[in-house]
Amino acid sequence: MQLYHSEFKAMGTPCDIQLYTKNASQAKHIADLAIADVHRLEARYSRYRNDSFLSEINRAAAAGGRITVDAETAGLLNYAATCHEQSEGLFDITSGILGKAWRFDSDQLPDEAQIQGLLVRIGWHKLHWKPPVLEFPKLGMELDFGGIVKEYAVDRAAALCWEAGIRHGVVNLGGDIKIIGARADGTPWRIGIRHPRDQQAVIDILQLHEGALASSGDYERCININGIRYGHILNPKTGWPVKHLASASVVGEFCVVAGSAATIAMLKEEQGATWLESLGLPHLWVDVAGKVGGTLTTT
Repeated sequence: MQLYHSEFKAMGTPCDIQLYTKNASQAKHIADLAIADVHRLEARYSRYRNDSFLSEINRAAAAGGRITVDAETAGLLNYAATCHEQSEGLFDITSGILGKAWRFDSDQLPDEAQIQGLLVRIGWHKLHWKPPVLEFPKLGMELDFGGIVKEYAVDRAAALCWEAGIRHGVVNLGGDIKIIGARADGTPWRIGIRHPRDQQAVIDILQLHEGALASSGDYERCININGIRYGHILNPKTGWPVKHLASASVVGEFCVVAGSAATIAMLKEEQGATWLESLGLPHLWVDVAGKVGGTLTTT
Protein backbone atom coordinates (compact mmCIF):
# COMPACT_ATOMS: atom_id res chain seq x y z
CA MET A 1 0.00 0.00 0.00
CA GLN A 2 1.10 3.55 -0.70
CA LEU A 3 0.35 6.87 0.99
CA TYR A 4 -1.56 9.42 -1.09
CA HIS A 5 -2.16 13.08 -0.24
CA SER A 6 -5.16 15.16 -1.24
CA GLU A 7 -4.81 18.85 -0.47
CA PHE A 8 -7.68 21.32 -0.69
CA LYS A 9 -9.08 24.43 0.95
CA ALA A 10 -12.31 24.59 2.90
CA MET A 11 -13.80 26.65 5.71
CA GLY A 12 -11.16 29.31 5.16
CA THR A 13 -8.19 27.07 5.88
CA PRO A 14 -5.75 24.67 4.14
CA CYS A 15 -6.84 21.04 4.47
CA ASP A 16 -5.24 17.68 3.83
CA ILE A 17 -6.39 14.06 3.66
CA GLN A 18 -3.74 11.31 3.69
CA LEU A 19 -4.81 7.78 2.83
CA TYR A 20 -3.01 4.47 2.40
CA THR A 21 -4.54 2.68 -0.58
CA LYS A 22 -3.56 0.23 -3.34
CA ASN A 23 -3.49 2.86 -6.06
CA ALA A 24 -3.93 6.56 -6.78
CA SER A 25 -7.36 6.24 -8.38
CA GLN A 26 -8.78 4.54 -5.29
CA ALA A 27 -7.26 7.22 -3.05
CA LYS A 28 -8.69 10.01 -5.20
CA HIS A 29 -12.15 8.45 -5.30
CA ILE A 30 -12.36 8.07 -1.53
CA ALA A 31 -10.78 11.45 -0.78
CA ASP A 32 -13.20 13.13 -3.19
CA LEU A 33 -16.14 11.62 -1.28
CA ALA A 34 -14.83 13.05 1.98
CA ILE A 35 -13.95 16.44 0.47
CA ALA A 36 -17.40 16.73 -1.11
CA ASP A 37 -18.99 16.26 2.30
CA VAL A 38 -16.74 18.91 3.86
CA HIS A 39 -17.82 21.35 1.16
CA ARG A 40 -21.45 20.33 1.70
CA LEU A 41 -21.22 21.21 5.38
CA GLU A 42 -19.45 24.47 4.61
CA ALA A 43 -22.20 25.48 2.16
CA ARG A 44 -24.93 24.45 4.58
CA TYR A 45 -23.65 26.13 7.73
CA SER A 46 -21.60 29.09 6.49
CA ARG A 47 -22.63 32.44 7.92
CA TYR A 48 -21.00 34.11 4.93
CA ARG A 49 -23.40 32.63 2.35
CA ASN A 50 -26.92 33.98 1.95
CA ASP A 51 -28.06 30.65 0.51
CA SER A 52 -26.87 28.55 3.48
CA PHE A 53 -29.32 26.92 5.85
CA LEU A 54 -27.65 28.82 8.71
CA SER A 55 -28.54 32.09 6.97
CA GLU A 56 -32.12 30.87 6.69
CA ILE A 57 -32.10 30.16 10.43
CA ASN A 58 -30.68 33.61 11.12
CA ARG A 59 -33.31 35.31 9.02
CA ALA A 60 -35.90 33.65 11.24
CA ALA A 61 -33.90 34.68 14.30
CA ALA A 62 -33.67 38.31 13.19
CA ALA A 63 -37.46 38.46 12.84
CA GLY A 64 -38.15 36.72 16.13
CA GLY A 65 -39.63 33.76 14.27
CA ARG A 66 -39.38 30.00 14.32
CA ILE A 67 -38.02 27.33 11.98
CA THR A 68 -38.13 23.55 11.69
CA VAL A 69 -34.72 21.95 11.22
CA ASP A 70 -33.52 18.62 9.83
CA ALA A 71 -31.98 15.78 11.85
CA GLU A 72 -28.36 16.78 11.22
CA THR A 73 -28.94 20.36 12.32
CA ALA A 74 -30.90 19.10 15.32
CA GLY A 75 -27.87 17.02 16.32
CA LEU A 76 -25.61 20.06 16.14
CA LEU A 77 -28.07 22.12 18.19
CA ASN A 78 -28.30 19.38 20.82
CA TYR A 79 -24.52 19.27 21.04
CA ALA A 80 -24.39 23.07 21.34
CA ALA A 81 -26.90 22.87 24.19
CA THR A 82 -24.71 20.30 25.97
CA CYS A 83 -21.60 22.47 25.56
CA HIS A 84 -23.51 25.50 26.87
CA GLU A 85 -24.53 23.57 29.97
CA GLN A 86 -21.13 22.02 30.64
CA SER A 87 -19.36 25.36 30.21
CA GLU A 88 -21.79 27.19 32.52
CA GLY A 89 -22.91 29.38 29.64
CA LEU A 90 -19.48 30.26 28.24
CA PHE A 91 -19.77 28.14 25.07
CA ASP A 92 -22.69 29.88 23.39
CA ILE A 93 -23.47 29.63 19.67
CA THR A 94 -25.53 32.84 19.88
CA SER A 95 -22.38 34.88 20.65
CA GLY A 96 -21.12 35.07 17.05
CA ILE A 97 -23.03 38.33 16.75
CA LEU A 98 -20.15 39.95 18.65
CA GLY A 99 -18.30 39.85 15.33
CA LYS A 100 -20.30 42.95 14.39
CA ALA A 101 -18.24 44.85 16.96
CA TRP A 102 -14.88 43.11 16.77
CA ARG A 103 -13.07 43.70 13.48
CA PHE A 104 -9.80 41.82 13.56
CA ASP A 105 -8.74 43.29 10.25
CA SER A 106 -8.59 46.76 11.81
CA ASP A 107 -6.41 48.38 14.46
CA GLN A 108 -9.22 49.70 16.61
CA LEU A 109 -11.07 48.41 19.64
CA PRO A 110 -14.85 48.35 19.51
CA ASP A 111 -16.97 50.88 21.34
CA GLU A 112 -18.15 49.55 24.70
CA ALA A 113 -21.66 50.83 24.04
CA GLN A 114 -21.79 48.72 20.86
CA ILE A 115 -20.69 45.63 22.79
CA GLN A 116 -23.32 46.22 25.46
CA GLY A 117 -25.96 46.61 22.75
CA LEU A 118 -25.02 43.19 21.35
CA LEU A 119 -24.85 41.39 24.70
CA VAL A 120 -28.60 41.73 25.17
CA ARG A 121 -29.06 39.65 22.01
CA ILE A 122 -26.82 36.82 23.26
CA GLY A 123 -27.85 33.82 25.29
CA TRP A 124 -28.77 30.23 24.40
CA HIS A 125 -31.34 30.37 27.20
CA LYS A 126 -33.16 33.18 25.35
CA LEU A 127 -34.27 30.91 22.50
CA HIS A 128 -36.61 27.94 22.65
CA TRP A 129 -35.34 24.64 21.31
CA LYS A 130 -37.82 21.79 21.20
CA PRO A 131 -36.67 19.46 18.41
CA PRO A 132 -37.24 19.85 15.57
CA VAL A 133 -38.54 23.41 16.13
CA LEU A 134 -36.21 26.29 16.95
CA GLU A 135 -37.93 29.47 18.09
CA PHE A 136 -36.54 32.95 18.74
CA PRO A 137 -38.79 34.94 21.08
CA LYS A 138 -36.26 37.79 21.10
CA LEU A 139 -35.71 39.70 17.87
CA GLY A 140 -32.25 40.22 16.41
CA MET A 141 -30.44 37.08 17.59
CA GLU A 142 -28.04 35.04 15.45
CA LEU A 143 -26.50 31.58 15.52
CA ASP A 144 -22.95 30.69 14.54
CA PHE A 145 -21.81 27.06 14.28
CA GLY A 146 -18.18 28.11 13.85
CA GLY A 147 -17.11 26.40 17.06
CA ILE A 148 -18.58 23.04 16.05
CA VAL A 149 -18.97 22.49 12.31
CA LYS A 150 -15.31 22.21 11.24
CA GLU A 151 -14.60 19.59 13.89
CA TYR A 152 -17.83 17.79 13.03
CA ALA A 153 -16.74 17.82 9.38
CA VAL A 154 -13.44 16.18 10.36
CA ASP A 155 -15.25 13.34 12.10
CA ARG A 156 -17.66 12.94 9.16
CA ALA A 157 -14.83 12.86 6.61
CA ALA A 158 -12.93 10.25 8.60
CA ALA A 159 -16.08 8.13 8.97
CA LEU A 160 -16.74 8.27 5.22
CA CYS A 161 -13.18 7.13 4.53
CA TRP A 162 -13.57 4.26 6.99
CA GLU A 163 -16.86 3.20 5.41
CA ALA A 164 -15.09 3.18 2.02
CA GLY A 165 -12.54 0.70 3.33
CA ILE A 166 -9.69 2.91 4.56
CA ARG A 167 -7.94 1.53 7.62
CA HIS A 168 -4.84 3.74 7.63
CA GLY A 169 -5.10 7.50 7.16
CA VAL A 170 -5.60 10.94 8.64
CA VAL A 171 -7.94 13.88 8.01
CA ASN A 172 -6.63 17.37 8.76
CA LEU A 173 -8.87 20.42 8.40
CA GLY A 174 -6.75 23.38 9.40
CA GLY A 175 -5.17 21.65 12.38
CA ASP A 176 -8.30 19.81 13.52
CA ILE A 177 -7.34 16.18 13.02
CA LYS A 178 -8.87 12.70 13.10
CA ILE A 179 -6.81 9.53 12.79
CA ILE A 180 -8.20 6.63 10.71
CA GLY A 181 -5.90 3.98 12.13
CA ALA A 182 -2.10 3.97 12.36
CA ARG A 183 0.22 4.11 9.37
CA ALA A 184 0.23 1.04 7.15
CA ASP A 185 3.34 -0.32 8.90
CA GLY A 186 1.70 0.07 12.31
CA THR A 187 3.73 3.10 13.40
CA PRO A 188 1.93 6.17 14.79
CA TRP A 189 1.30 9.43 13.00
CA ARG A 190 3.54 12.24 14.24
CA ILE A 191 1.50 15.40 14.70
CA GLY A 192 2.88 18.72 15.83
CA ILE A 193 1.08 21.20 18.09
CA ARG A 194 1.75 24.73 16.96
CA HIS A 195 3.40 27.21 19.31
CA PRO A 196 0.87 30.02 19.92
CA ARG A 197 3.50 32.74 19.62
CA ASP A 198 5.76 31.35 16.88
CA GLN A 199 4.13 30.16 13.66
CA GLN A 200 7.28 28.34 12.60
CA ALA A 201 7.66 26.37 15.83
CA VAL A 202 5.88 23.43 17.43
CA ILE A 203 5.52 23.14 21.18
CA ASP A 204 4.95 19.39 21.19
CA ILE A 205 4.92 16.43 18.81
CA LEU A 206 2.34 13.75 19.44
CA GLN A 207 2.47 10.15 18.28
CA LEU A 208 -1.06 8.92 17.68
CA HIS A 209 -2.37 5.56 16.47
CA GLU A 210 -6.00 6.64 16.79
CA GLY A 211 -8.27 9.40 18.07
CA ALA A 212 -8.51 13.08 17.29
CA LEU A 213 -6.67 16.30 18.11
CA ALA A 214 -8.08 19.81 18.15
CA SER A 215 -6.64 23.11 19.33
CA SER A 216 -8.01 26.51 20.21
CA GLY A 217 -5.97 29.67 20.64
CA ASP A 218 -5.76 33.43 20.48
CA TYR A 219 -3.42 33.32 17.48
CA GLU A 220 -5.90 32.56 14.68
CA ARG A 221 -7.29 36.11 14.46
CA CYS A 222 -6.12 38.91 16.69
CA ILE A 223 -5.20 42.56 16.88
CA ASN A 224 -2.39 44.17 18.88
CA ILE A 225 -3.06 47.61 20.35
CA ASN A 226 -0.61 49.37 22.67
CA GLY A 227 1.21 46.10 23.23
CA ILE A 228 -1.91 44.18 24.22
CA ARG A 229 -3.12 41.21 22.19
CA TYR A 230 -6.87 40.86 21.65
CA GLY A 231 -7.79 37.43 20.28
CA HIS A 232 -10.94 36.24 18.52
CA ILE A 233 -12.25 34.00 21.31
CA LEU A 234 -14.83 36.22 22.97
CA ASN A 235 -16.50 35.77 26.33
CA PRO A 236 -20.29 35.85 25.66
CA LYS A 237 -20.92 37.38 29.09
CA THR A 238 -18.54 40.33 28.78
CA GLY A 239 -18.16 40.67 25.00
CA TRP A 240 -14.37 40.90 25.37
CA PRO A 241 -11.58 38.48 24.38
CA VAL A 242 -10.25 35.90 26.80
CA LYS A 243 -6.81 36.80 28.14
CA HIS A 244 -5.40 33.98 30.27
CA LEU A 245 -4.59 31.03 28.01
CA ALA A 246 -2.83 31.50 24.67
CA SER A 247 -3.79 28.02 23.44
CA ALA A 248 -5.28 24.71 24.48
CA SER A 249 -5.04 21.36 22.70
CA VAL A 250 -7.05 18.26 23.50
CA VAL A 251 -6.90 14.64 22.32
CA GLY A 252 -10.16 12.68 22.29
CA GLU A 253 -12.00 9.98 20.43
CA PHE A 254 -13.90 12.55 18.35
CA CYS A 255 -12.64 15.82 16.95
CA VAL A 256 -15.85 17.69 17.79
CA VAL A 257 -15.43 16.79 21.47
CA ALA A 258 -11.73 17.68 21.51
CA GLY A 259 -12.46 21.00 19.80
CA SER A 260 -15.24 22.11 22.11
CA ALA A 261 -13.19 21.06 25.15
CA ALA A 262 -10.25 23.17 23.98
CA THR A 263 -12.49 26.18 23.34
CA ILE A 264 -14.24 25.88 26.70
CA ALA A 265 -10.83 25.76 28.40
CA MET A 266 -9.91 29.03 26.69
CA LEU A 267 -13.20 30.59 27.78
CA LYS A 268 -12.74 29.46 31.40
CA GLU A 269 -9.53 31.51 31.59
CA GLU A 270 -7.87 30.98 35.02
CA GLN A 271 -9.99 27.88 35.63
CA GLY A 272 -9.25 26.43 32.17
CA ALA A 273 -6.33 24.23 33.15
CA THR A 274 -8.17 22.75 36.13
CA TRP A 275 -11.26 22.13 34.00
CA LEU A 276 -9.20 20.31 31.36
CA GLU A 277 -7.63 18.13 34.04
CA SER A 278 -11.09 17.21 35.36
CA LEU A 279 -12.10 15.87 31.92
CA GLY A 280 -9.47 13.16 32.02
CA LEU A 281 -8.51 13.70 28.36
CA PRO A 282 -4.88 14.14 27.24
CA HIS A 283 -4.27 17.86 26.86
CA LEU A 284 -1.71 20.64 26.70
CA TRP A 285 -2.09 24.34 27.40
CA VAL A 286 0.06 27.44 27.12
CA ASP A 287 -0.79 30.62 29.01
CA VAL A 288 -0.08 34.15 27.81
CA ALA A 289 3.07 34.30 29.98
CA GLY A 290 4.49 31.28 28.14
CA LYS A 291 3.94 28.70 30.87
CA VAL A 292 3.16 25.22 29.52
CA GLY A 293 1.10 22.58 31.30
CA GLY A 294 -1.11 19.56 30.83
CA THR A 295 -0.84 15.81 30.64
CA LEU A 296 0.82 15.54 27.22
CA THR A 297 4.58 15.22 27.23
CA THR A 298 7.06 16.22 24.56
CA THR A 299 8.52 13.31 22.60
